[in-house]
Amino acid sequence: MADFIKIYEENPNPKEIKKVVDVLKKGGLVIYPTDTVYGLGCDITNSKALERIARIKGVKLEKANFSFICHDLSNLSDYVKQIDTSTFKILKRALPGPYTFILPGSKTLPAVFKKKKEVGIRVPNNNIILELVKVLGNPIVSTSIRDEDTILEYTTDPELIHEKWGKLVDLVIDGGYGDNKGSTIIDLSGDQPEIIREGKGSLEIF
Repeated sequence: MADFIKIYEENPNPKEIKKVVDVLKKGGLVIYPTDTVYGLGCDITNSKALERIARIKGVKLEKANFSFICHDLSNLSDYVKQIDTSTFKILKRALPGPYTFILPGSKTLPAVFKKKKEVGIRVPNNNIILELVKVLGNPIVSTSIRDEDTILEYTTDPELIHEKWGKLVDLVIDGGYGDNKGSTIIDLSGDQPEIIREGKGSLEIF
């Protein structure tokens, strides 16, 4: 059964963060809070861990639409083609926040994502996940954990998440109740921003 660690968002304990980062560095899968729903993720550089997530989600890795959680916009160029000023201004205005931005992928993407023309970038407004990514030193590949329940699309209680997912992952973070609304997805790979999914987050900033 996966470890279950309580971390407080207001002031994430560096010792607990290090424990989680150690799991990620060893190729472990972690469930963590974001500013929307709870996410499942791994270190972007670990192909075995990526394969595990793809298996859990029942998709082929090269076809999977995972998003990359970054600490900020500083290392975007590692994953995204050069973006123009207006696109950068949109990102700067919206992030950190409950948005996933689809951007054209760069040639320096990790090998398993090489064929991807676009990638989803997330910088959630949640200190726990941002601290994890910062200490890890590179993005976490992320997917939201959905519920099979037709009424509840997402499980918000970390204890229930641990109960349900504990045998599939290595660690679950209890960061308090999550939201039950996913991020707003905006495609910035074309000439005009295109709303792909309206979720949490105001559209007025666009």
